[in-house]
Amino acid sequence: MDTNKVLAIIPARAGSKGVPSKNIKNIAGKPLICWTIRQALKSKLFDRVIVSTDGDSIAQIAKEAGAEVPFMRPAEFAQDRSPTSDVVIHALKFYEAQGTFYDMLAILEPTSPLRKPSDIDRGIEALRNNQSAYTLVSVGEVHTEHPIIIKKMEESYVVPYVQDAKKIHQRQQADKAYFPYGVIYLARTNYFMEHKTFYSKRTLPLLIERWQNYEVDDQIDFMIVETLMQHYQEQIS
Repeated sequence: MDTNKVLAIIPARAGSKGVPSKNIKNIAGKPLICWTIRQALKSKLFDRVIVSTDGDSIAQIAKEAGAEVPFMRPAEFAQDRSPTSDVVIHALKFYEAQGTFYDMLAILEPTSPLRKPSDIDRGIEALRNNQSAYTLVSVGEVHTEHPIIIKKMEESYVVPYVQDAKKIHQRQQADKAYFPYGVIYLARTNYFMEHKTFYSKRTLPLLIERWQNYEVDDQIDFMIVETLMQHYQEQIS
């Protein structure tokens, strides 16, 4: 196996409830998925950039943007609750059947277009240079929605979501918390095939900037992210 080969997988299901046809909806001047394809193609370390989709329109737009669409994703892997691991393993097995193997694989979510192309190579290099780590996940520091602040309802009353939150009265007193974003999920292929997860006992963090801490899940997100994309367009292009 060539230990320098890295496969980029951009998952793009046709079905979307929060924003209809989300992956190909125009945002900041081009279809949403095209931003991620463009960022992936600018990477110096990907050997192949593919889109895994069950949608003909998505496939056509992805090809026009320069990505490969070597197969159409089977319906069984394109349901609302289909795990990402199924999508990854389906792609890896497709190439294994052709005698092509990859040392590392990456998932780049099209719903995280606030991605600098340099973030991708920074993540790949970090995992390559740390032989004791198995995976890497992009994370952003949580600010206003820190777990220590979050509440839940119990018997119609507001109570702390975290049990020991009563002991800490201000967010500034708590440990920093981080949320995983779809800028990049990266794993050594052998590890992923065995464990089917990007989270291991040795998962490296790829820290992203405050303005990158947004994903497109619904129409409100769409408006926020589009505004940020217009402001930071030089960095994400």
